[in-house]
Amino acid sequence: MQHGTHYRTCHLCEAMCGVAIEVKAGKIVSIRGDDNDPLSRGHICPKAVALKDLHEDPERLRKPVRKTPTGWQEIEWDEAFATVAEKLHSTRSAHGRNSIGVYLGNPNAHNHSSLIATMPFLRAIGSQNRFSATSNDQLPHMLASLEMFGHQVLFPIPDIDNTELFICIGGNPMASNGSLMTVPDFRGRLKALRQRGGKMIVVDPRRTETAQLAEEFHFIRPGTDAFLLMAMVNTLFSDGLVHPGPAEQFIKDLDLLRLAALPFTPEAVAETTGIAAASIRDLAHQLANTPKAALYTRMGTSTQTFGSIATWLAYCLNILTGKLDSVGGVMFTQPAIDLIALGAMSGQRGHFGKRHSRVKGLPEFAGEYPASTMADEILTPGEGQIRAFVTVAGNPVLSSPNGRRLDEALSGLDFMVSVDYYINETTRHADIILPPTAALERSHYDIVFNMLAVRNVSKYSEALFDAGPDSRHDWQILLELAHRLEKLRKGNKLPLRSELSWQAFKRVGPDSLVDLLLRTGPYGADTSRVRGILEPATGLILDFLPKHHPLKGLAKLSSLNPQWKALPKGLSLKRLKENPSGVDLGALRPALANRLFTRDGKINLAPRRYLKDVERLHQQLSAPVSPGELLLVGRRHVRSNNSWMHNSRRLVKGKDRCTLLVNPDDASRLGLQAGCDAEIRAENRCILLPVEITSDMMPGVVSIPHGWGHDRDGTQQTTASAHAGASINDVLSDQHIDPVAGTSVLNGQPVTVKVLHSKQPSTSARTTQGEQHASMATVEPD
Repeated sequence: MQHGTHYRTCHLCEAMCGVAIEVKAGKIVSIRGDDNDPLSRGHICPKAVALKDLHEDPERLRKPVRKTPTGWQEIEWDEAFATVAEKLHSTRSAHGRNSIGVYLGNPNAHNHSSLIATMPFLRAIGSQNRFSATSNDQLPHMLASLEMFGHQVLFPIPDIDNTELFICIGGNPMASNGSLMTVPDFRGRLKALRQRGGKMIVVDPRRTETAQLAEEFHFIRPGTDAFLLMAMVNTLFSDGLVHPGPAEQFIKDLDLLRLAALPFTPEAVAETTGIAAASIRDLAHQLANTPKAALYTRMGTSTQTFGSIATWLAYCLNILTGKLDSVGGVMFTQPAIDLIALGAMSGQRGHFGKRHSRVKGLPEFAGEYPASTMADEILTPGEGQIRAFVTVAGNPVLSSPNGRRLDEALSGLDFMVSVDYYINETTRHADIILPPTAALERSHYDIVFNMLAVRNVSKYSEALFDAGPDSRHDWQILLELAHRLEKLRKGNKLPLRSELSWQAFKRVGPDSLVDLLLRTGPYGADTSRVRGILEPATGLILDFLPKHHPLKGLAKLSSLNPQWKALPKGLSLKRLKENPSGVDLGALRPALANRLFTRDGKINLAPRRYLKDVERLHQQLSAPVSPGELLLVGRRHVRSNNSWMHNSRRLVKGKDRCTLLVNPDDASRLGLQAGCDAEIRAENRCILLPVEITSDMMPGVVSIPHGWGHDRDGTQQTTASAHAGASINDVLSDQHIDPVAGTSVLNGQPVTVKVLHSKQPSTSARTTQGEQHASMATVEPD
């Protein structure tokens, strides 16, 4: 790699911050924000420094390893591929295709090459036992998008650069930089909102980093957001504030929604939510009476017992008040690679409940079962029991509820393989680990998070470092395994054309397909001659895909959405390489008329599965609030992202962030002191954590950050182990789910807390305001 400054996207969270990385003598000497990046505008969050740590980490695997009685042993790639393919094939032959389970972790969504190679890999595996992080995260949003708009990834995104009122419920964009809302420099955008006379309102069980900057804040009891939102809907109807605006001609079943909300007056839900009736009514009035306003909900609302209803109602509130498809409200992005249009063209808009899991009978979504039932499917004997398991860039032992039970399940498998470059809490159970190249050793195009961005942008990052001949990209690993599995299934010989297709796919790689999708997309250079755009091998790849696959009909994309004709053209991979800071494609634009994919072209305001669950919500309305009960919620920190960034010393140094946050009144009642160790228990599951007492917690609520728990034997992440913390998922039950979507209930489960012993607070708990809230990051030379 040459000396100089190189520009790319930092993919370590959903913010898509543009970074400028200075390299000297093959080493990274500084990382700063890219002032020319059209989305982040020079801002980066502290997580960007982990790019250096991850790249240089000596504990990152570079070659395949196999577990032996004496420890891990490096093996050659060909031996690793042959062993994995043979083990998976023999398991499938002996026990059926569903005897293999697959789990896809969150980082796959940040990786275009992995996304593209996953399709043929999953098809070669052939199992219905597929899982991912989706059901521990954004599944209710995807279900609401499918039910209401007809497409599972058609998300309404807050137009935060133009809004005058931003209502945030159950989200913390100051720590996350947005989630299902790609918004780097949230602090700067909030400052701009205030300068134009706007305000922010936050509703949360914890006064989060975002809430501390809000003009208005309300505590809410965990798991009761659906009651609040339903009461706001009730208020809109009762006070004559329903004005759908741009969406009015597209909505249906308005009366059904009104009837569903009738029992949920602000007075009826006040005690349940902990929010006064007058405040609930005022929230509804502010949303309705502010012309440019957006209501945004996230993890706090989606991963709870009424997560599906809460997410549906948040969409409804934006629609009823005229904020959908309105400047300053919530709008749909028009990304350069339009997966929404591609899916719609092939009829692949998403599906739900086509089949149900073997043990618990939970519905699949887009071909995946809820992650909360993985352990059931491994531990429960019978036809379809999972006997071999594949994980790709995931650590479900720490990210899924009841992690200790999943530990037990994975330890008893006949065979397990992980595509990962760390020996972590999950991959330690694998028989073979296949390590892909790290982020700076591969190219990057953000297919998924461009669909969620608060501004239409397009950016491609070339590999910064040469990974070397003895390394493999994740897409090469997945394609090689898929190819070998297909050959084994066909008796070790494929038809010539099929073999040529595999070889072509391996040769051209995912970047050529990115170019194809860019050129034929809404901003593309040419939509008339798809096959002539790239080298001839592309034609073989297209023939290799199923007949109904959207890539087959790329030339028809421009006719699918008439608005495309008015968009700027000329986008290609070549142009993006010439503009390493990215290309600005403009602000979000109204697009509703061409973005609805329901059969009748209408927005379904009252999908029947939600109306049915309103009965359960109504029954809970009369349930008394238990005095003295403690409800557990998670939290996120700006220096952390799930479980996979804790081996970066720069991100974990300083104050211990894996603590139990407790309100002072609860601490006094329980005899807890700051710094003492407390036992947090639910049934037979318990963990120990130091106590942090703060009035930022609502009384009756305690909080533990997610992603920690690096104290298990057999891992090889020294820095993470030295800052082990405890896993919130070792307390949470995998039996608690939202029955509508099957989403894990990660917020609002009851726990008991008791003191173990007192000790003096650690001096490491002290930190500066600048360290807590740094918005710029640089990497100091070692």
